[in-house]
Amino acid sequence: MANKAHPVRGYLYIATATLLWGIAATLGRAAFTGRLLPAGQRLQIDPLILSQSRTTFSFLVLLPILIVQRGWRRLKLPPADFGRLVLLGVLGVAASNYFYYLAIQKTNVATAIILQYTAPVLVLLYMVARGLQKATLQRVSAVALAVVGSVLAIGVVGAGGLRLNTIGVTAGMLAAVSFSFYNVAGHNILARYDRWIVLLYTTLSAAVFWLVVNPPWKLAAAHYSCIEWSFLLAFAVVSVLAPFSFYFAGLQHLEPTRAIVSSCLEPAFSIVIAAVVLGEGARPAQVVGIVVVLAAIVLVQLPDRGERGTGTMVEPIE
Repeated sequence: MANKAHPVRGYLYIATATLLWGIAATLGRAAFTGRLLPAGQRLQIDPLILSQSRTTFSFLVLLPILIVQRGWRRLKLPPADFGRLVLLGVLGVAASNYFYYLAIQKTNVATAIILQYTAPVLVLLYMVARGLQKATLQRVSAVALAVVGSVLAIGVVGAGGLRLNTIGVTAGMLAAVSFSFYNVAGHNILARYDRWIVLLYTTLSAAVFWLVVNPPWKLAAAHYSCIEWSFLLAFAVVSVLAPFSFYFAGLQHLEPTRAIVSSCLEPAFSIVIAAVVLGEGARPAQVVGIVVVLAAIVLVQLPDRGERGTGTMVEPIE
């Protein structure tokens, strides 16, 4: 039975998810730069396998837990909803991850992140085009602030700047489309199923997608050590299983525009955590970016004057 949505709870869930993604980014940076392992050892893991292992390990950890808790029968879905979750996993989670890393490979991290975080604009345009929301000054301003704040927070100003490449830019925009897709589609499917079912089938379909892209024999040929496989398992929990469970919980309480604007906290958290844990300084422009992102989140959560009392679009299932 559906319960009333709690926006504050939704923002806390989204904030927790973005915090975990920030921790994962710092963990990955520390491991790949030799600051995590003893004697300055660095992990030599292919980015494709890193992406693949995140969803695959998450599925393998979550499946037995849900089987024990609920049994096989309660995990079954009607074919139509199964198909929707497969699309969410492949076109949303897996595709956004794949195109994001492809954008990094062809351009640089700054360019890839900026392109991906144009997603709030795409979500707002979609919601307005479908007549699900109005393009109010408040919403447009919040989305614009979120994008500008993300640009400043990742340090483009005063740094190496953007590096444009046709394939890279295309991949970055496709990552934004995929990110937008799983916010909108995820919100809709979470109106009928709890987050654990959604997470189970999205990680399953993403894992199958990666097996097609990168077959098992290629994984075996990598000859990773126990330390590297252990890191991949831990990274999967921190970067996918835990944060996506919180993010999907947030989507149960927030409509897509508010959720995706709130997700712009991720680069802000990454900057702060890297500064505290790794001693990486933050430039003034990055601090301004963090403040702008926070302002966007505050602005987007304020009730619209013409829509007060209308409630949320979809009620969540606990």
